[in-house]
Amino acid sequence: MAVEEYMTEQSVDKRAEESGEEMGQSALLKVDNLSVAFKLRGTTLTAVDGVSFTLDYGQRLGIVGESGAGKSVTGFGILNLVSKPGYISGGSILFEGRDLTKLSEEEMRDIRGNRIAMIFQDPMMTLNPVLTIGSQMVETLKAHRNISTAEAEEIALDKLRKVAIPSPEKRLKQYPHEFSGGMRQRIVIAIALLTSPALIIADEPTTALDVTIQADIMELLLELCESENMALILITHDLAVVSQVAERIAVMYAGRIAELGTTEQIINDPQHPYTKGLLQALPQNAARRGRLYQIPGSMPNLKERPAGCSFYERCDDRLEKCEDKIPELQEQNAGHIACHVVNDDKKDGNNTAL
Repeated sequence: MAVEEYMTEQSVDKRAEESGEEMGQSALLKVDNLSVAFKLRGTTLTAVDGVSFTLDYGQRLGIVGESGAGKSVTGFGILNLVSKPGYISGGSILFEGRDLTKLSEEEMRDIRGNRIAMIFQDPMMTLNPVLTIGSQMVETLKAHRNISTAEAEEIALDKLRKVAIPSPEKRLKQYPHEFSGGMRQRIVIAIALLTSPALIIADEPTTALDVTIQADIMELLLELCESENMALILITHDLAVVSQVAERIAVMYAGRIAELGTTEQIINDPQHPYTKGLLQALPQNAARRGRLYQIPGSMPNLKERPAGCSFYERCDDRLEKCEDKIPELQEQNAGHIACHVVNDDKKDGNNTAL
């Protein structure tokens, strides 16, 4: 089977899968009230608490927030890759019409790296240092496709060309340590593309790279998602990065979604006090020769999460009920906000910004 024939088969299958009408599904992914907990001695700590969002075919969603907000755990939860003592404690994850929380480990292995691919923070932790790039790519393909080694190598070469790896024939025979950081991340992306997944989850894919290479990698991801019609979940702490790639943004704080909306809405008209603080803290928003803005205080740890709004202690606009009542994620205009101040303000018909 030539690579052209293989890719034609894949694109025919993929077009059928990508059509929401043909599948009877309006969304590729629907995460509903997802909770992930860690069972420790004498206590259970909830790292992700009631997260809900949908992702359409070919859509790009950015999940942003401080370290410890639950962004990566949400991504791992979707693939059921949460290590013990962690576990999915509630909710559902519908992907292509199947609830991933109800699948066996064998069924999940058929989805991981196949229909859903993940790009991790550090490519050196992803790639096997004692195997050539070619061996790792061929092994990935043969785990999910009934093809020969020669056919797998031909497909691997095609994907390396797509991510702009020079001399791909030579690179297949090299080991991870022979590549720069940017090249290694490109190879990880090429591996993610091997099986033409419907969804890629990218967990801080540019953290270990310099600014110039970061821009190249993000531009590459955007181009590939558009050309291959793949959906993307980009997990990052950098609002500036996500604003250039994502169509929608979910802002997470202390395991919950604080605000969810289109990129334009989140960047130009943020509603939640936390989202406003994140935007104000961007270097480009600082006064010339002035100090960078910093949200006062710090995120509560899992053992000290307050009874009400987790952002209560750091919020300048807090109400009395914020202290002991958890705000629900409510629809406001085109977005969703979990904030008593904003939701009460809209309910009263007062559209004044906080």
